[in-house]
Amino acid sequence: MIAGFHPRFWPTVISIAIVLICLCLAIWQIERLHWKEGLIAARAAAVSAPPIAPPQNADAARGMEFRHVTDEGVFLNDKEIFLGASSEAGTIGYHVLTPLREASGHIVFVNRGYIPAELKDPARRAAGEPEGSAKVTGLLRLPPNGRPNWFLPDNRPDLNYWFWVDLPAMAKADGLTDVAPFYIEADATPNPGGWPKGGVTRLALPNDHLQYAITWFGLAIAMAVVYVVYSRQTKPA
Repeated sequence: MIAGFHPRFWPTVISIAIVLICLCLAIWQIERLHWKEGLIAARAAAVSAPPIAPPQNADAARGMEFRHVTDEGVFLNDKEIFLGASSEAGTIGYHVLTPLREASGHIVFVNRGYIPAELKDPARRAAGEPEGSAKVTGLLRLPPNGRPNWFLPDNRPDLNYWFWVDLPAMAKADGLTDVAPFYIEADATPNPGGWPKGGVTRLALPNDHLQYAITWFGLAIAMAVVYVVYSRQTKPA
């Protein structure tokens, strides 16, 4: 027994449990750090690659997210889908998802960008409603598998107000078939009239796992110090 050190059973058990929990959480955050760094590197590599043609099936699309793709077709402007969104300045508005019908008849939804709420009526941004063949370049995106977050409300196809991208439901609402299982987020190339404003993809991924790991390691050390100080000050029974 170390001189002046008088451990007690329950304080020892509780302190060991707390230290082990903190260490496990710290190690888990280190694992998450490595995973996030790999994800960031993969996304950066995809974004920096040259544009390619869109994939032809879901399997190919899964390996191409965040790649630049170039597609061509006719926008079905009368079938716009409005996805609730906000601008970088915090202004409430919509992302405009417009079906693009390729020459083959295949449909690809394109997120053409952001519009403020007062421009929801296409007549107020008629210059940005292209007629005839159009070419679009942007990032290939995969829709989420169901509701992204439990606190998001249900999509409202009856109001054409959507909280997340649900391509099968959007295709059904528009009466469309042969719709791609992915969509394109158009780049920031200006549209006539200035709206919609493309380039809405948020590429930055938060990576705070190292700070979290340091915090948990620090708490483990602090708990150990508190336990040692307490045990040295406690008189033997």
